[in-house]
Amino acid sequence: MNWLKVSIYTTAAGVDSVCGRLLDLNIGGFEIEDRDDFNSFFENNRQYWDYVDEELYASRQGETRVIVYIADNEDGAKQLMSVRQEIAALKSLNKDGIFGRLEISLDGIREEDWEENWKQYFHPIPVGDRLIIKPEWETLDNTDGKIVFNIDPGMTFGSGQHETTRLCVDQLDRRVKSGMDVLDLGCGSGILSIISLMLGAKRAFAVDIDPNCKKIAYSNAALNGIGEDRYTVEAGNVLRDEELKRKYEGIGFDIVVANIVADVIIPLCRDVRRYMKKGAVFICCGIIEPRLGEVLAALEENGFEVIERKNENDWYCIAAR
Repeated sequence: MNWLKVSIYTTAAGVDSVCGRLLDLNIGGFEIEDRDDFNSFFENNRQYWDYVDEELYASRQGETRVIVYIADNEDGAKQLMSVRQEIAALKSLNKDGIFGRLEISLDGIREEDWEENWKQYFHPIPVGDRLIIKPEWETLDNTDGKIVFNIDPGMTFGSGQHETTRLCVDQLDRRVKSGMDVLDLGCGSGILSIISLMLGAKRAFAVDIDPNCKKIAYSNAALNGIGEDRYTVEAGNVLRDEELKRKYEGIGFDIVVANIVADVIIPLCRDVRRYMKKGAVFICCGIIEPRLGEVLAALEENGFEVIERKNENDWYCIAAR
């Protein structure tokens, strides 16, 4: 089997948080290269050597990083998307930058090469009762009368393959009605907000902390005949950007969907009511089973009534009013 070496750049202060996120994804094998540890070891043990290879010393002067190895196959592609989602969520909580830049690289492989290679693992899949999610490079001879959502996910989270995406799409399929306004928090490739429009929503707004998502979401909207007159995508941190919060407060959404992780959903519960009409529905997903109780408690504490809870494998989706 071939493996991808995935490096997550952080700081000594961020190692525990990064590793915790990986453990949440059942990734238990990782390496840690800590610049501070190496420097401390080097300075405290100078008496034991006369010469240190300059290349070795230079190689340890970069950033601290956590390294994992992911299989270069279909399961690995899905796992890599989950890693990206978790690190993006951690980045949104990275106050004052103490955890470093929290960026991911694929060592020895150009990202564009991997992006092209992983296309072999994604094929059209039916989701909900009315939808088929189809990678734009695939062909589909028979749609059985279903709505076909075309997507080029790039390297963002949201290809339709992950359990959390399917759970959210199923909720939208059953809840979106003609003329509704929908807000997608943590939009990734834009899949949920664009599908909402294809299901009949009047307008959709989307936001993600990753600035690359704005370009990708608009591109996917164009693939499906959706224009910027109905679709607005922003790059920003909805937990901390007061200007974004004020913008969404004035609209009054019928549905808000957040396919992120528990650490972001829990503080969102305090703010999200400000964006919603009376009787509107908040769909939150990306919740692993050990964090489910915390999310349910946060919803109850902020005045939400849970109207549905579904899971696929260890991932949970909650709909609350």
